[in-house]
Order: sequence, then structure tokens, then C-alpha cells
Amino acid sequence: MQDYRNLEPEELAADSSFQRWKLAGDPVVSAFWNEWLLQNPDQKEQVEKAHFLLTAISSQTEQRISEQVQLSDREIEREISQLYKSLDRQKPEPVRWLQFTPVRYGMAASLLILLGLFGWYVLKPMNTKRDVTYNELVAQVTSPLDEVKNTTDKPLVVSLPDQSSILLYPKSRISYPRQFLGTRREVYLAGEAFFKVSKNPSRPFYVYANSLVTKVLGTSFMVQTNETAKQVKVVVKTGKVSVYAQDQAASTSKKEDYKLGGTVLTPNQQVVFSEKDTRLVRSLVNEPALLQKEAHRQSFTFKRTPIADVFAALEKAYSIDIVFDEEAMKNCYLTASLADEPLFDKLALICHTINASYDQLDTYIVIDSKGCK
Repeated sequence: MQDYRNLEPEELAADSSFQRWKLAGDPVVSAFWNEWLLQNPDQKEQVEKAHFLLTAISSQTEQRISEQVQLSDREIEREISQLYKSLDRQKPEPVRWLQFTPVRYGMAASLLILLGLFGWYVLKPMNTKRDVTYNELVAQVTSPLDEVKNTTDKPLVVSLPDQSSILLYPKSRISYPRQFLGTRREVYLAGEAFFKVSKNPSRPFYVYANSLVTKVLGTSFMVQTNETAKQVKVVVKTGKVSVYAQDQAASTSKKEDYKLGGTVLTPNQQVVFSEKDTRLVRSLVNEPALLQKEAHRQSFTFKRTPIADVFAALEKAYSIDIVFDEEAMKNCYLTASLADEPLFDKLALICHTINASYDQLDTYIVIDSKGCK
């Protein structure tokens, strides 16, 4: 499951959902992408670049097929060599050629055709930045820190000086200052912990877990580090958090502290950060939970209820976005009583009743249906 905010234009062009939107005009996928652009207006330029690249790839591929052009291995090697030389002539620095212009799009498109649409990554420079460890993070702090290690087999409650609390899981440790001074509250984690942070917009709370930074103003969330897989996961229960890689800290810190930058997560959303390729992948949690304020009053009993109202009720109760073709499904109604089923079971029952299906894209639920008679 992709977090499209973190894809390069050539990666977007290789995504099947993006291709169905731009090349096939699939109405359901189009609805998802249009909604995504409304939520991520700063990504418009990336989308336009990806569309340009995809169009170039598509047109050149169609021309090769129509002309029945076949290249020998020697010709392919020569073409690749010439493309490399062209790229080298236009790059003042080793990675500059990834900053696409129309000329570079044409060359990239040709190269993708030769190597295969999904072979682009063999030319992408490897990230050689070394992973940041817990010990290194703590060693960089000049002020005294208290460290708590959980050597038991049960979660341990840790109280912080700002009235925040941490549920520290076994084989985990946390370091924090005896008093939070200045404009930030900063802690350092190795392992797994659940945070319940007291709200203070003027003094944001930062959790440093290896190469990932989590910034909050006041909320509850889980952070898990996996040293074997070189991954960090952040799961949000209430409020909002933002996450970003350590190497983005400089640009993110330019924002006012009372604002959230980076990749923003809301309840029932999670992000998995891979330290190997510095990739953030955002998605819904495996079992989305009812929001606390909605849980005690939501019945999910429907009697010939328009499907748009059904989806609206689910969106409100779980804080999720459901994308569907409202015009195509205007004659769809639901009569059912849904009780304690998990969200995805509810969706499966609803889709079975109205002859539809659903999928997850990023943090969205996308409904595919031809409508109801």
C-alpha cells in the first residue's frame, strides 16, 4: 500500500492506480485521485510531472508496437549507453538528473521502455546515509537525561514531568530530560511504547526513534522500532501526529512549532518507515476502531438507507475517507443491522449486499460498483 506523497514522478507513473486514472479514466479511481489532490494540493506539480512521463512512455510504447520494432541485444546496449552519456552531459551533480525537465522525461521514457516499466529503480542512486541509532541520538544531547529500561515481562508506566505518560513495553527503553525546558519536549525511544501526551500547542512533543521523528501537540499514539527489519511504525489512536525522517529535520524545523509538517496521521492511520530505503508508507491500521465519542451512540442500523448516508456514517464513526461514484450508486440502498463487526467486515457485508467491492489506497477506502437497478 503506497503513501503517494513520498513517491517520485517516475514511481507515480509506474503505479497501476495512477495509470488507470490518467490513461483509462476509471471513474472510481479518478474519484480517489481527485479527492487525494484536494487533501494534498502541494503534490500537484509531482502529479503533473508523472502524467507527462506516463504520456511519453505510453505514446512511445504504442509507436513501437504499431511499427513492430524489435531491438537486438547489441542495439539495446548501445541505446542504454547513449542515454547514460546524455544524462551525464546534463547533470552537474550525481543526482541532478532526477530533477525532471521535458528533455529528461523523454530520455527517461525511452530508458523505461528498454528496461521495462518497473525496472526504473536500477538507475536510482542508492541512499548511502547511515541509519541513526538510539545510542547515537542520546549521545548527542548535551543536557542530562534520565533513562528507564523495562527489563520485566509486562508493560511499565513511565510518568513524564509534563504530566504525559508512557506505557513502555518489555525490552524497551526511553530517555527524557528531568525537566522540559525551552520550546520543545523531546524523548528518545528504543523498542515499543504507547504515548499519551498532554496537550500544549506552544511546546510540541517529539519522539526520536532511530531515523524517524514523530511530532505531536497533544494526542495518543504507538511507536514501534524493529531493529531486525530496520523499520519504525507509528500508529495513531487519537488526535494528529506528523512523522518525518531524520534527514528531513532541517526543512521541517523551519515550520512554526505549533504547526504540523511532514506526513500527517489521524486516528486509525499508521505509517511504516523503512530505514533501508527511507520510504514512508502510510495506510489504515489493520483493525480501525470506533472513535471514542462515537462508540457509545452509533448503532449502524439501516432501513432502506441511501448508500451515500451509510458510507457517511462509517466515515464519521471511524474517521476514514470512503471514495465512491455517488452518481453511479444513487439507486443503491441498504437494509441491515451491523453490530460489533470490525470495520472491514462491515464493508464486506455492505459490498456483498449491493454487489460491489472495496479496496484500500493509501488511507482511503475505494468502493467499486456498477450501480444498483
